[in-house]
Amino acid sequence: MSSTHIRSLFSILPIALTALAGADTVDGFIAGQVTAANGRVLPYRLFMPSVPAKAKLPLIVHFHGAGSWGDNNTAQLGQARRFAANAWQNKYPCFVLAPQTPTGEKWVDLDWRKTDHVMPAEPSWQMAAVLALAEKLIRELPIDPARIYVNGQSMGGYATWDAISRRPDLFAAAVPVCGGGDPQQADTIKTVPIWAFHGARDTTVPPENSRRLAAALQQAGATIKYTEYPDVAHDAWNFAYDEPGLRDWLFAQRKPTPSTK
Repeated sequence: MSSTHIRSLFSILPIALTALAGADTVDGFIAGQVTAANGRVLPYRLFMPSVPAKAKLPLIVHFHGAGSWGDNNTAQLGQARRFAANAWQNKYPCFVLAPQTPTGEKWVDLDWRKTDHVMPAEPSWQMAAVLALAEKLIRELPIDPARIYVNGQSMGGYATWDAISRRPDLFAAAVPVCGGGDPQQADTIKTVPIWAFHGARDTTVPPENSRRLAAALQQAGATIKYTEYPDVAHDAWNFAYDEPGLRDWLFAQRKPTPSTK
């Protein structure tokens, strides 16, 4: 689905950023929502750093896992807070977008227990809304369109693979953690720098998912970083987001010719 088609499906509520900043804020994340054409509402939080005059900063899009399902527009901040913390922001100030999907509704409709994934022909309404919202933020905020990064864990790891498969032109790098996706998309995403993570003892999302994707990307000629923790189960994010060198690697990635349609 093209970005034009995605935008035609959704009416994005006006983002009154000045007003929101003084209103509903949690740990520096302001509240917002995207309303779909069918009336469904997707809440999100946006962390806005201090931006030097005339500067443009990166945007991190974070997709939460199933443990943060809901509509309270707070639970999804569990891991997103990491990217807004001083450890990240002091060296690499950036915007952080953290949407929240309703309980029981996946970012991408795939069976987490399986390994033979085929990407759905159309994005979920939530995924389409997040992609459209990211483009709106790029147009309206001092965000560098060449440095749009995406990450997520578990269900959010699936979302990360899905997002770059649908919009490889948008993202400068991806960090999928204990997720899965369609290896047949390797040619589509081979130009996107990826550092994937998984726990070898994961019984919720089989590590074979990440292994197959890494192998397919290597065969496609991509440079893929894959870290598998031998003694870690389904909590690889507790190790991945603190992986030495991850921050430096992520923020070094930049699209040579960004495309924001």
